[in-house]
This record gives sequence, structure tokens and C-alpha cells, in this order.
Amino acid sequence: MKKLLAASMCALLSMGLLLSCNEKAEKKVNLIYSVNAVPGDAHYDAMMKFKEVVEAESKGNITVETYHSGSLFKQDQEVAAVKSGKADIVYLSASWLTDGSPWIGMFTAGYVFKSYDDMTKILNGEIGKEVFGRVVKEQGIRPLASYYLGTRQVNLREDKPVRTPADLKGVNLRMPNSEAWVTLGKAMGANPTPLAFSELYMALQTGTVDGQENPLPTDRSAKFYEVTKSISLTNHLVDSVWPCINEAKWQSLSDNQKAIIMKGIEAGRQTCDEKNLKTEAEIIDFFKGQGLKVYEADTKAFAESVLPAYLNNKNITGKWDMDLYNKVQAALK
Repeated sequence: MKKLLAASMCALLSMGLLLSCNEKAEKKVNLIYSVNAVPGDAHYDAMMKFKEVVEAESKGNITVETYHSGSLFKQDQEVAAVKSGKADIVYLSASWLTDGSPWIGMFTAGYVFKSYDDMTKILNGEIGKEVFGRVVKEQGIRPLASYYLGTRQVNLREDKPVRTPADLKGVNLRMPNSEAWVTLGKAMGANPTPLAFSELYMALQTGTVDGQENPLPTDRSAKFYEVTKSISLTNHLVDSVWPCINEAKWQSLSDNQKAIIMKGIEAGRQTCDEKNLKTEAEIIDFFKGQGLKVYEADTKAFAESVLPAYLNNKNITGKWDMDLYNKVQAALK
């Protein structure tokens, strides 16, 4: 009788522990997702696809509170916002993470990746896992994937072809406000002018800057064609953005919740990448229809100027992980 009573008590205790674990696993979660992307942009669509998938898969157990167009945090505030937990998920990239992880600046150098396939093979593969894992340890931010931003091109207020870096001499070219972006602007031959993305349209309209460089889908969604006259296809950076989550928030989730979030992240990646690739294939005719002149740059001349500007500067490569850089290059051969 005592044995039966003890067994019953153990069973009840086990059931209680199981219920307790399940209650923890099913704890409701709200995620604050803040981006600078505007409606119509692929990254806005990706955020909304993430919300749709995560809320459906979790049956409402996880809710996603979305903010777009920099309405909650401006671009240069997003790193601090996700580190502090004021935002749970934001879009970051290598350039915004160099302060806390200087070695990651290697991914901001022009012409490191020659194509979308190069970028996604590395950053959504085993090397990417290594890169993202190091960021977690160093900054308390967890990149979850790499989304295609597009291949960046030069877009000017004036009708001026940019064939080689010499054509950018004296051009006040807007760059995002970080050391890595300023370095790229200088390597391209321009006068880099740091400015928040949310302020860029007005700066182009008023002449505060002479031009900007972004992927063509971004140029269209932000309507930069309304205040510029030419585009030069420099292909200087195959760019990506990384949806990043606050690490403390990530660790507070159950394994099931983490799996649901990763399913939403992958759905968002497919939405984003497919849209941007399709748009890039069709968009030149759109810009020509808006009256912009489109010029082909000498990308070989740019590559021969830009990448050595990094590799021959020990102040830059001294911060890189050259073993990792060589590993990337070997994987792309």
C-alpha cells in the first residue's frame, strides 16, 4: 500500500513538473519588430510575412508588433535598441556591427561577393553560422539569417556617367553613418557624407548630397528616382541585411518558439530574396521610363581600385580575421 501511494505521488509530481514545463513553453510572447524599410519594399514584405507565419504557427501564442519607415527607431539607433531590448528584432548588417565586432568589417568591403549566389552561399551556410555565433558572444545580438538587400549602384542628382572611381571625385555621396560605410565611399573615390536613410530623400531634393548608393529596388521603393537623374551600374557591393534578435529575448523562448521564429525568418527570407531578384531583373526599364539615364560602369576598374584599397591598408585589415577572409575566398572558388 505504501509502495502504491509512493508511486502515485511520484506520478502526480511528474505530471506537475510536465505541466509546469508546458506552461513555461506556452508562455505568451510579444515581439517588437522595428525596421526602416518602407511599405512596398521587400524587407517590409519580409517582416509582414514573418508576422503572418509566426502568429499562425504559434496559434497566437507569439504576437509580432511591427514598426516600419523608422517610425520607432532610426537606422543609426537600431543597434542600441536591440542590444537594450527596447526592440526585439531589427535589421542590421555587417556595417552596423563593426563597432562591437571590428573583424566583421571584411563583409563591408566592396567586391568581396560578386553575386547573390556568393553572398547567400556564405552567409546562409556554415560560415554564416560561425559569423553569427561570434556576434552573439561579442554583442548580445543574434543574427538569424541573411536577407538579400540587393546589389548597390550609384544614383546621382545630375546626369553624370560614373565609369571609374575618378568620376566620383568631389561627389558628396551619401553613405550610412558608420566607419565601414565611410571607408567604402572613400575607396570608391567619392566624398562620403554620412546621413540617416530616413533623411535621404529630402537631402537629394535640396542638394545637401550629390547622390546616394543603394540597391535598385530600394531606389524605387523610396522614390529616389523623383529627385535624381542618373544611375551608374557599379555593382560595388552585393548587400544583405540580417534580421537580428536580442539574445536575452531569444534565450527566454522555448525550443518550440525558437523553431517557429526560425520558420518565420526563412519564410521572410524567401519573400525578400525572390522579390528583390525579380525586381532587379526588370527594374532598369522602369528607371528609364522615369527619365533617368542608366550607365554601365567599368566594374573591373572599380574592383581593381576598391578591394586593394582595403587589402593594402593594415589599419583596416588589422581589424579583420584574415583566416576567415581567406576561408570565404576559398569557398567561393
